[in-house]
Amino acid sequence: MPKFTDPILAWYDANARDLPWRAPDATPWGVLVSEIMLQQTPVVRVLPVWRTWLERWPTPAHLAAEPSGEAVRAWGRLGYPRRALRLHAAAQAIVERHGGEVPDSHQALLDLPGIGSYTAAAVASFAYRQRHAVLDTNVRRVLARMVDGVEYPPKSQTRAEVVTAESLLPLDPPTAARWSVAVMELGALVCTARSPRCVDCPVLDRCEWQARGRPAYDGPPRRGQTYAGTDRQCRGRLLAVLRDAREPVAKPALDVVWSDVVQRERALDGLIADGLVDPLDDGRYALPG
Repeated sequence: MPKFTDPILAWYDANARDLPWRAPDATPWGVLVSEIMLQQTPVVRVLPVWRTWLERWPTPAHLAAEPSGEAVRAWGRLGYPRRALRLHAAAQAIVERHGGEVPDSHQALLDLPGIGSYTAAAVASFAYRQRHAVLDTNVRRVLARMVDGVEYPPKSQTRAEVVTAESLLPLDPPTAARWSVAVMELGALVCTARSPRCVDCPVLDRCEWQARGRPAYDGPPRRGQTYAGTDRQCRGRLLAVLRDAREPVAKPALDVVWSDVVQRERALDGLIADGLVDPLDDGRYALPG
């Protein structure tokens, strides 16, 4: 629909952030790493880790040659560290199946371990300029407002959202790829979840949510994520001890970081089950080798 496409693409050309994974010389591997890191994590936190990661592991082969525990260590405090294990597994698969080159086939990307439909579409679009619907949280919110006239999309992605996204894709693949990132950027900078800056929106005059008077969301309560006192926070503190240590760690060094014994043991068991921590035969603990 040119009524949306042209103004949003023009807005993107004038307002897009200068991000290294969008640079002309960004490699498909750099794009893939960025997409995994950006899941549930803001750009400002990802930028320094992404740069350090690409300096150390500029290709999938460099990462695949290292123990998975080094990926977890380098992940630092980005959160959701299982993403580091998924990225390491993907790097190994890329080396084994594709000669060390990130595949340009959407299906081959989907077949990599830890790569879901969103990431496969994003890498195919942003690294290889292909035509795929890329539906992240920001895009879903923009389309919900702009096309459906509601403040927020459904909690879980629906087939109807995919159909809408596909119907808006320009026919030219490189233009479709630019459209996908433009809508994503619009959601990140203007059509935000809270306090959207509608006066700065390039499609304000054709947004269905605006036309309906910006009706408030009437679905189930939208609760923000808590962190303090959670198992997630406890897991993070335990992992921090192991990341900072170059040798296996004795149990007392882990015990001191969290006072609730039951929660601490539950968190440690979860880290072991997720493959993020290795319990050693001598009673010490380490990142996976």
